Amino acid sequence: MISNWIRQRLQRKTGRATDTFPCDIAPTTRVTAVGDIHGRLDLLHALLPRLDDQSPLVFVGDYIDRGPFSAQVLRHLHHLSDASDRHVHCLLGNHEEMLFHFLDDPERHARLWFRNGGLHTLASFGLKPTGDLEDSRKVMELAEGLRQSMGQDLLEWLTKRPLTWTNGNVTIVHAALDPRRPVEAQDRQICLWGHPMFPRTARGDDQWVVHGHTIVDRPRVRNRILSIDTGAFASGRLTAAEIEDGGVRFLSTG
Repeated sequence: MISNWIRQRLQRKTGRATDTFPCDIAPTTRVTAVGDIHGRLDLLHALLPRLDDQSPLVFVGDYIDRGPFSAQVLRHLHHLSDASDRHVHCLLGNHEEMLFHFLDDPERHARLWFRNGGLHTLASFGLKPTGDLEDSRKVMELAEGLRQSMGQDLLEWLTKRPLTWTNGNVTIVHAALDPRRPVEAQDRQICLWGHPMFPRTARGDDQWVVHGHTIVDRPRVRNRILSIDTGAFASGRLTAAEIEDGGVRFLSTG
């Protein structure tokens, strides 16, 4: 049965691409989870006004790379998380982890990050890579330029992002949880990069898991798992899951 809250919001909002899914999910308060943004500030601006502005808002990570406005997305989320009138929680994604690795050891990690959208992020911070990107000196210069362009405040905020957020029987994570282990005993690598048994294997507890990282055509519900990464950087569809006791409502741009 669809709750009165979901029914009221369906009547109140006329945004495109909405779906509802009644289930036994049970956060102690309404919460909204937003999928991977990947530099699409335009889609973030399009989606935010359609969301419940009274409940916690949790972003699943991967704010940067591939799309054109990574710097602007990070700054906007930083501002939102510091605002006093909203409870905004930004989790860490594997693309933010790749950025950290690049800054810590540019020569070792530049190639992987650049292949996965890092060059778009550098450009959004005003850095225009030229010449031989295999050149150690050039790569070191880019890393230092990125550190300076981000600034200490933004960089420190990003490094402090948590891996998970839990409320009631709902846990939000970037990539996956190991279904065999408790939520509080998860490995960082799995939270950020995934697990071969997820989401094919159901958990033994009653916990629902909301995640991004793995692209789906439409938001998917399977084995008490909500998959909400709809490939915003390429598809133009940024998806959110509005969750309350007894049901989920999906909203997507595009």
